[in-house]
Amino acid sequence: MSDTEEFDTLFDDKARAVHAAGPVGYDEEGVRQAVRLFLKSIGEDPDREGLLDTPDRIGRACKELFAGLGHGPEEVLKTKFKVDTDEMVLVRDIELFSVCEHHLLPFHGVAHVGYIPSNGQVAGLSKLARLVELYARRPQVQERLTQQVADALMEGIEARGVIVVTECDHMCMTRRGVKKAQSRTVTSAVRGCMRDAARSHEPDPVAAFVIDAAAASRIVNNNNRI
Repeated sequence: MSDTEEFDTLFDDKARAVHAAGPVGYDEEGVRQAVRLFLKSIGEDPDREGLLDTPDRIGRACKELFAGLGHGPEEVLKTKFKVDTDEMVLVRDIELFSVCEHHLLPFHGVAHVGYIPSNGQVAGLSKLARLVELYARRPQVQERLTQQVADALMEGIEARGVIVVTECDHMCMTRRGVKKAQSRTVTSAVRGCMRDAARSHEPDPVAAFVIDAAAASRIVNNNNRI
């Protein structure tokens, strides 16, 4: 399956049609020209055989890499379901690929997304992966991506509580600068009743979330029965 096909499977027909056009306001020709200028500026010849088609390739690639730009979470969270539950819904190890906005180098890893429904209103499980993808497909920093997913889920389905943890490797840290190849960055965002649980004297549900999903669910529910 190609990168484009894999990306498309995350969206329903209407959302796929929107994302097929790439970022809102995307100027593919402008990207091609910028790549040629970049190659010249680093001392390369953009007209040599190996680089001749590079501006076209990057023009097409950026359309996929930054496809989330200009699109909002309402495009993927508009469908909800009624389920008789007030327990945590948890999707772990959602792959994410993004681009660091500081160096335009990739970072990649996984996201763990969990929430406690309000009034039995839940999102389809695939919607959590779509939400991560939406915010990853743009120039990003990991901290903001984590927060955006949590805030969008709180607002989009009116969840009682949300927890999002991301674990990523950053090429801007592993392949340049300090060059710490084994480093891994973990960020978290906790909202609603799950934030209240984190402030209690019980074990931190953020750590429990990453280590043991069942433990996290018990901690939160023991502290937030209403």
